[in-house]
Amino acid sequence: MYSNAEQIPEWPTAEHVPAEELARRQGVQPITSIDDLACPDLFDSDEELDDFLADLYASRRANAA
Repeated sequence: MYSNAEQIPEWPTAEHVPAEELARRQGVQPITSIDDLACPDLFDSDEELDDFLADLYASRRANAA
């Protein structure tokens, strides 16, 4: 919280670009369907998916301790 004597810091003007402007510059479009997020061939095999999930679950358990 700021007192009246303190100034609220301003955003850096030369470096700060709002997210909406970055999206516009990069041609990013809103997601219109959940199918836009689907990547059916992300893993080459069921074994590769199982290995990924095992590693994911292990890392989550390690960070919970």
